[in-house]
Amino acid sequence: MRKKINVIGLLQLLFMALSAFAVAFILNYAQTNDLIFTKQIVFQTNLNTYLLTSLILFLIYLGLYGLFNRFFYSSAIFYVFFAIYAVADRLKVTSRSEPILPSDLSLLKNIKGLLDMVTMQVTLIVVVLIVIIVAAAILMEKHFGKNTIRFGKISRLIFVALAAFSIGSFYTASDDSSLTYQVLAKAGYTNYASNINQSANSNGPMLTFLGNMYVDVMDQPKGYSKQKMESLVKEYRSEAKDINKDRSNNNLSDQTLIFVLSESFSDPSRVPNIKLNQDPMPNIRNIKKNTTSGLMMSSGYGGGTANMEYMTLTGLAMNQFSDSLQSPYTQLVNKQEDPINIANSFKTSAAIHPFHGNFYNRNTVYKKFGIQTFRNLDTKGSLALKQTDTLPQMEYVSDTSAYNDTLWQINQAKGGQFINLVTMQNHMPYTNKYTDNPYKVTGSGISDKSRSLAENFSRSINYTDNSTKEFLEKLDAIEKPITVVWYGDHLPGIYDGNDIYKYNVAEHETDYFVYSNKYARDHGNGTTKLTDKDTDVTDPNGFIPLALKQMDQKVTPYYALLTKVQEDVPAMAKSIDENSNNLYVGKNGVEVKDSQLTDKQNKIIHDYKLVQYDLTSGKGYSKSTINK
Repeated sequence: MRKKINVIGLLQLLFMALSAFAVAFILNYAQTNDLIFTKQIVFQTNLNTYLLTSLILFLIYLGLYGLFNRFFYSSAIFYVFFAIYAVADRLKVTSRSEPILPSDLSLLKNIKGLLDMVTMQVTLIVVVLIVIIVAAAILMEKHFGKNTIRFGKISRLIFVALAAFSIGSFYTASDDSSLTYQVLAKAGYTNYASNINQSANSNGPMLTFLGNMYVDVMDQPKGYSKQKMESLVKEYRSEAKDINKDRSNNNLSDQTLIFVLSESFSDPSRVPNIKLNQDPMPNIRNIKKNTTSGLMMSSGYGGGTANMEYMTLTGLAMNQFSDSLQSPYTQLVNKQEDPINIANSFKTSAAIHPFHGNFYNRNTVYKKFGIQTFRNLDTKGSLALKQTDTLPQMEYVSDTSAYNDTLWQINQAKGGQFINLVTMQNHMPYTNKYTDNPYKVTGSGISDKSRSLAENFSRSINYTDNSTKEFLEKLDAIEKPITVVWYGDHLPGIYDGNDIYKYNVAEHETDYFVYSNKYARDHGNGTTKLTDKDTDVTDPNGFIPLALKQMDQKVTPYYALLTKVQEDVPAMAKSIDENSNNLYVGKNGVEVKDSQLTDKQNKIIHDYKLVQYDLTSGKGYSKSTINK
């Protein structure tokens, strides 16, 4: 009898080990979607990291066995969890060119919202797979469970502890003095700092996920000290005085400033190797010709909305943060007290997002930013959205509805206010079936299977084009000074025919404009169009200084620094190139290498880094004085 138990136990352990190897391979394949490349990574170039992943998976499996003490139930949970993980990772890589990361776990607060972004076909396949696995486990446990090993309490505790230790040890993975770091280095784990997706391709998505559990907000810049920060505040206070000599308006709160993040908006005809049979954005193209406008360098592709929003509201740059900080909204802001942002400059402030408010922790973030009201799909009563209509064949709240909510909000304050609108109409997936879609997309920049997605996207942004024109016309009829900063946050992740490394700049360029309404233009609170060359290409962190210049508004020392960055430094974004964290792009749209920066530009960038570090990760020496 004991011999039989030993044989069964050995067979169970063998099955668990083989399962760990199989799941490790599946996760790598889900990441790369290339069987030949996965075989090469797993069995040749990165065998050690594959074996390490398999060992961790085995320990997790063993921990589940120790937790439930039922072999088939534990097996079902193991396979279901990693099946969902593999599918989720593939979907995120496809749409955003990056793996699942710890910061994404905050999105689990709203499962319904996540499922809305997944096609029904994928959802059905996953549900059917889960049902099959669970049903099989129940049947196997019923008929064969009594023959499997049952462990005692001590053994079970050891198994759970081993699983917890194998995961928890990664908390120190980024500390080069830790044992975990040394083990990973010996195994061949390489952290491609500026390219998280390449890291996942090489090391596997699981090691990349675990390796990013600890968040190091930002490396301390050289020369950081209390004395240095006091000196910088003094320097940029003087800079502010020089800027303010030529500006008339001193109370920003008397004006209305609206930031409009237009979800995924970007010109598809500007994407390399893409052609459209007609222009989907004639109105916005005309608006851009006649007002302050240009291209915005995005730090995301196919996603990263909240990061672009963070940069816009704070003036801080993603490329200057540590690579372990993937989402400031979920990893940084919740730990801060009164973080500096544009809403601080207004007596009245509001946010509108026609989606679920807990996505990317916005409920908490907006409160931290001092934004007084936040209207979203979940708010009720007096805070409920006024309009939630969708377009035909579309699932998200339309831009027209979002704009109408913004118009309503404008009328809630007698004086000025700050309004932050984040739209949802053009969010992925682009599988909606238009009954009458005039747009046809050709070219090698997109595969045949994704061509219909690009055509649907083009039709969707055409709706945005029309509603945006109507929105600005309605703003012109309001007798109070209003300035709008309108921008697309990133390209949709559908241009799968292009090499994103070859077209790094082009596939990170979106559209923006800064528009002052008729009343503002007629009363000295806004100009028609800034003619400065530095508006041709900018970044999200440049929108505050651009808006203040457009509004003829005096600046604080902090905004004087942002003005110098926007005017004198190339636009910046987080690079996907493993050789540098920084993607700098000149006003001519051409990439500028780090070595090509002038001494003046390097000095401004270093000042910028010092201030950013001080406000987010440092001692906060400048916080009480730099924005006053």
